[in-house]
Amino acid sequence: MKVKLPINRKRKTLETEVEVSFHPYGEGKVEVVTGVGFLDHMLHLFGVHGEFDLKIRARGDLHVDYHHTVEDVGLTLGEALEEALGKRQGIARYGEATIPMEESLASVYLDLARRPCFVKRGEIPSEKIGTFDTELVAEFLKAFAMSGLFTLHVHFRYGTNAHHLVEASFKALGHALRRALAPTGKKEALSSKGLL
Repeated sequence: MKVKLPINRKRKTLETEVEVSFHPYGEGKVEVVTGVGFLDHMLHLFGVHGEFDLKIRARGDLHVDYHHTVEDVGLTLGEALEEALGKRQGIARYGEATIPMEESLASVYLDLARRPCFVKRGEIPSEKIGTFDTELVAEFLKAFAMSGLFTLHVHFRYGTNAHHLVEASFKALGHALRRALAPTGKKEALSSKGLL
């Protein structure tokens, strides 16, 4: 059965309410409003560089902090990706990208097999970017990989400007995912097991 695109997912808890529309083979049309400005900016970059059509609306308990909203957006986006992948047949499966931004460099490697794993290497050189806690970058990426059921390695290689380094990582995430989603022209999954 072919997956009908775009995928629409909702998540509602006592802390947040998130709506995601995701088309993995789009034109880079992005609309994101989460109440967390820095997250909006990063997701916009992810969508544009991945050439995904992406709409996200979120309301959360921002009076507490940004944690619940950031994590739940990652979870919901991951669920949308997982549904969009269907049986994961006929795609390249693996993707990687290394992106520079001025003095910063970040790399992303991923495998779209159903083996959820998140690995982070390197450090972001500041605890804050404006009002955004940089520890939430890893929280978002982990939530995305775990609910999307894929392996994700992110290396913050070097950089002195935290904004530049995180921005490079989200651009790399978009490029790597686009490459992993590239059609192979085959009907089978790229696996010696016959399925992912």
